[in-house]
Amino acid sequence: MSGVSISRALKGVLAFQLVIGGALVAGDMATGGVRLPGFGPSAPALTEPVRPGDQRRTFDPDRVRPDLNPVRDPGALPERLTLTEIDGSRWRLEGGIAPGDAERIADRLAEVRPAPEALVVQSPGGSVAEALRLGRHLRATGIATEMLAGEYCYSACPYLFAGGATRRLENGASLGVHQHYFGTSTILPAFIAVEDIQRGQAEVMTYLDEMGIDLLVMQHALGTPPDEIYVLLPDEIDRYGFETE
Repeated sequence: MSGVSISRALKGVLAFQLVIGGALVAGDMATGGVRLPGFGPSAPALTEPVRPGDQRRTFDPDRVRPDLNPVRDPGALPERLTLTEIDGSRWRLEGGIAPGDAERIADRLAEVRPAPEALVVQSPGGSVAEALRLGRHLRATGIATEMLAGEYCYSACPYLFAGGATRRLENGASLGVHQHYFGTSTILPAFIAVEDIQRGQAEVMTYLDEMGIDLLVMQHALGTPPDEIYVLLPDEIDRYGFETE
């Protein structure tokens, strides 16, 4: 190949990387992390009921409205995880999962007397890394996790829920998974961004194995784009080990 041809080929590769990199950065700016570009959701609205083989729904963490009638509308949640007492042994943990929340909530749990036995969890998701850190803390301290009928746990939230020493979901609770973005906001070549995503997925799989969750649940997460959510059916929740009672 001539020097001119090689130069043209290199320019073509560089141009391709710039296009992919631009799309990644655009997604990064919109979500606060690195993820692969998408072309918009094609699934029905989250208000549409799910059934076997039809479980992917559009997902916007700022406007989560799953079809949970007639149980109750969970309403708007705090932007960051909030810990409030239900009774002497059970506390409610709900809201978005933001950077720094794992350490903040762990410190707050250490202050509670008597120590909480269970956390009732509800969240549209957020930072995967924080969900894994806090989930490991719950497991190490022996705190259980619960979900109530009519409430939801999506995106990174199921990883937090999986950290419970024991886990219980009332009939009508909604658990959902999808692809995630990983890393911090930065301009990266496409191959480095993909490597970062793969490393993050490996960390999630290691964590799920530690928590006793069947890794086959990742087939649904990896096959569902970030602007959609795969809502797990009750038999899948049981099959993948999310519920222990």
